[in-house]
Amino acid sequence: MLAGRLGLETARVPHSDRAGLLWLGRGRLTAEDGTLHFATAGDDDLPAGAYDIAYQTVSCILLQPGCTVSHDALRLLCRHGTALLCVGEDGVRLYASMPFGPDDSRLARRQATWWADPALRVAIARKMYALRLGEIFPESDLDTLRGIEGARAKVSYQRIAERVGIVWRGRKYDRNNPDGDDLPNQALNHASTAVVAAAQTATAAVGALPQLGFIHEDSGYAFALDIADLYRDAITLPVAFSAAKACRANDRLSLEREVRRLCGREFRRVQLVTQMIEKIQYLLRADTLDPRRPAPDELQAPPRAAEPDAPLPEE
Repeated sequence: MLAGRLGLETARVPHSDRAGLLWLGRGRLTAEDGTLHFATAGDDDLPAGAYDIAYQTVSCILLQPGCTVSHDALRLLCRHGTALLCVGEDGVRLYASMPFGPDDSRLARRQATWWADPALRVAIARKMYALRLGEIFPESDLDTLRGIEGARAKVSYQRIAERVGIVWRGRKYDRNNPDGDDLPNQALNHASTAVVAAAQTATAAVGALPQLGFIHEDSGYAFALDIADLYRDAITLPVAFSAAKACRANDRLSLEREVRRLCGREFRRVQLVTQMIEKIQYLLRADTLDPRRPAPDELQAPPRAAEPDAPLPEE
């Protein structure tokens, strides 16, 4: 038990010595007798019951649907620099965040420095494309790199659509009428939203600057869009096209609900948020500026999604 009222007199544990993420769902997060207490109705990961949480050894708590949190619990988390994010089930949405994140600003300062230097920015963009496509793009300006990637993306969309077994007539998106697109494009809109939410969660957890993207520019969460794009071929496209195919075969299914369900299963299967955190930390390390330098084996490429003709794993 922690000393003092709500443990406020206890020294904080450095984030480098903490565990990672703690996912909680269907319960109440409160402060009792100086520590965090979680009473839950239970889910697939945590049996029903009441639990004390060693919050000082956790970097980030993610609250899924069905949770409430008390003011004292928020105050306790704030005092000890433990981030709290309210997310959709399995991380398919990010609703709110208290992103205190790491206890130093090195990663954010490095991101800002590299973003502000045109040559370093291109170097990181090339590294991102290398992770996505398994190929080192030639040194060039960002517009040229985007053009090369765009041409590759068209081929990738068609290839994955054929593998899943749906007709693909090209990417179309009307911001004023997103539901007016054909079924595969609607599914892509929903799947992209879910994967970007996971990237926003990872960005908030590590204390990176969401506005400073190396490839994307205008969005207030441009860096999250950069990270989400690393998983376009591995997760976004296969899940979207699989959901579109399922809904075309069964018109009683809700497309958005089916996409969320399949995204949630894939996120859980590959531990997507954790993988994204590792990618961000890898990309913003000082030894990653040369895209020819190989990544560690576990970071060479995003996880492959299940082949569509071999159904996604059952829960």
